[in-house]
Amino acid sequence: MNEGADDGGGGGAEGAARSLGCGRGGDGFVPSALGTREHWDAVYKRELQTFQEYGDTGEIWFGEESMTRLIRWMQKHKIPLDASVLDIGTGNGVFLVELAKLGFSDVTGIDYSPSAIQLSGSIIEKEGLSNIKLKVEDFLNPSAKLSGYHICIDKGTFDAISLNPDNAVEKRKQYVKSLSRVLKVKGFFLITSCNWTKEELLDEFSEGFELFEELPTPKFSFGGRSGNSVAALVFQKT
Repeated sequence: MNEGADDGGGGGAEGAARSLGCGRGGDGFVPSALGTREHWDAVYKRELQTFQEYGDTGEIWFGEESMTRLIRWMQKHKIPLDASVLDIGTGNGVFLVELAKLGFSDVTGIDYSPSAIQLSGSIIEKEGLSNIKLKVEDFLNPSAKLSGYHICIDKGTFDAISLNPDNAVEKRKQYVKSLSRVLKVKGFFLITSCNWTKEELLDEFSEGFELFEELPTPKFSFGGRSGNSVAALVFQKT
């Protein structure tokens, strides 16, 4: 639910934001098909067909700079290459590919769309990589084996869940519970969001997590006001 079909030709964070329906009106989130499994199944079926026909892996959520930002943070804090990393809503798996190329040896990608896992598996096979694990998993109802990770990464999945037409508030709470279950104590959670501000994310993840670091993101100016098009935060499990 993460990578792929995001840029829409728009470029960088703005293109990804348009694809995910980022931004809210005064009444909060508007329920959208973008928050449903059916939508993402359809997206990744098309992406898989495109990859099979043309070899196009698709775009990257929030642009390549979002991947670079996370990788630089991991390198800055000397995250061991054998640390277990979970990509929540991996989509086309491009982020996993980059991590594996850098030498990370215990990386796992999950997505609730079987087509996304098939697509990421095809891309990983084309890259000749064999040390990446992929699983069809619903993060809101994870299997017992999904646990003990040092690093969890989310680029857009929490955003999509927030748009679910069926009780999104409860689904967000379940997401936090699932995250607490799969992440080790003192483990790190790296989240990039275009629908939530820093302050709102601090509130959403206030139980069991504390802010470790805010990552720099692109700024925009409009009508005399300035702000960030996305928020990127690192939480640590307490």
